[in-house]
Amino acid sequence: MPIQVLIVGAGPTGLVLALWLTRLGVSVRIIDKTSEPGTTSRALAVQARTLELYQQLDLAETVVAQGHRVPAVNMWAEGQHAARVSLEDIGTGSTRYPFLHIFPQDQHERLLIDRLAQLGAKVERQTELLNFTDRGDAILARLRSPDGNEQDCEAHYIVGCDGARSLVRNVVGSGFPGGTYRQLFYVADVDASGTVTNGELHIDLDDADFLAVFPLADSGHVRLIGTVRDERADHAESLEFGDVSDRAIRHLSLQVEKVNWFSTYHVHHRVTEHFRKGRAFLAGDAAHIHSPAGGQGMNTGIGDAINLAWKLATVLAGRAPDGLLDTYEAERIGFARRLVATTDRAFSVVTAEGRLADVIRTRVAPVLLPLATRFEAVRDYMFRTVSQIMVNYHDSPLSRGAAGQIRAGDRLPWVAAGGVDNHAPLKEIGWQAHVYGEAKAELAAWCTAHGVGLHVFAWRPEHDAAGFVRDAVYLLRPDTYIAFADARATPDDLNSYFTAQQIIPASAP
Repeated sequence: MPIQVLIVGAGPTGLVLALWLTRLGVSVRIIDKTSEPGTTSRALAVQARTLELYQQLDLAETVVAQGHRVPAVNMWAEGQHAARVSLEDIGTGSTRYPFLHIFPQDQHERLLIDRLAQLGAKVERQTELLNFTDRGDAILARLRSPDGNEQDCEAHYIVGCDGARSLVRNVVGSGFPGGTYRQLFYVADVDASGTVTNGELHIDLDDADFLAVFPLADSGHVRLIGTVRDERADHAESLEFGDVSDRAIRHLSLQVEKVNWFSTYHVHHRVTEHFRKGRAFLAGDAAHIHSPAGGQGMNTGIGDAINLAWKLATVLAGRAPDGLLDTYEAERIGFARRLVATTDRAFSVVTAEGRLADVIRTRVAPVLLPLATRFEAVRDYMFRTVSQIMVNYHDSPLSRGAAGQIRAGDRLPWVAAGGVDNHAPLKEIGWQAHVYGEAKAELAAWCTAHGVGLHVFAWRPEHDAAGFVRDAVYLLRPDTYIAFADARATPDDLNSYFTAQQIIPASAP
């Protein structure tokens, strides 16, 4: 009997996909050709939107408890502290998680693997995908097991979460247009002391190389991420920490006591041409890669996984036609393209060469950025952008209607007032309707009959300030984005929405 979904790659994207699918009752097989989880991670930030989505599997509070909240960003130039931007209240009022949170990918993966095991699933290590064929009614994959033997695996769908060199992407023939940054990146995990090990983020703006010191939860434990652009970049395979450490030591007065590990890598800025080809899907780095500016990569892959998971589960349960799966590409590829373009511009500014670029980076930026962030509107926009709570699906075929300032495709605005948190019900994985004010009896009856959770919140001024309309209905998808919004709040309107989408709503098992 075939499994339902074969997941290739056990990084954060593949693990999150496996977790959500397993939670939704889908049979999965997740394989990875490595012998163990990665230990030299590059991704560090877990954004607020990811933490919100993690509430669905009770992951958010664990990630927060085990990670580190960054209170400020510091800029250094010519060996001197040039500016400090506080992050203490930057996202207050926007989300339950109004902060920049550091939780390294290696720890993150271990947590996801443990949670997957609790649900009765595990990663099959040293198991490699060799090839696969889309037969139209199923996927037939050829795998190599740890003992070197080959076997066939039949699945309804295959998802490539297998990174920038994705075999799944190569087999389906989806191009990967873009380019490669000429700079060589390095990451070093070190135990150190000095001013820049105070639990805050520090960025050295000198020259055209980039260097950032990221705090970790353990005192005196930091990650250095930087670039090399001179002749040293041509010898990545022989480069050691001592070859790049002088800048951190000289400019930031960092005293390195122990180098736990050090690695180098090149970064690309690319987006695949298709996120779906038949029964094959691409997610995470297999679909899009970009510079580390803004800490977006891992979070975007996790967003891919959660977007795809509920759609696969719905189609596999026979509650929607195959066409629902087309909305995965429609919703995620546009965001990926905008993200790659944005991070590319940001990285280009930070690493630009020339006298003018040096002046802007070392003298102008340390003055203008702290001034700009004194304005609440600027701070709010910056946080909403980096935290990914601005991500929306306005143009999705699944989005219909508007009520007040809120449009279908938006993330549900967060309001915690009067001791009631309107995001608390989002822990449930399933369709649900929100009404702020009073819900008509016929609406309540319709929701009960169709397996749609109805949550009614007593009207408060804070709801009005957030853009809600009193007594309107806001229908939420299983991934907590608004699918339908209407001020009339009638059962006929909800019925019309589901009929048009050919979706049968139902609660999660």
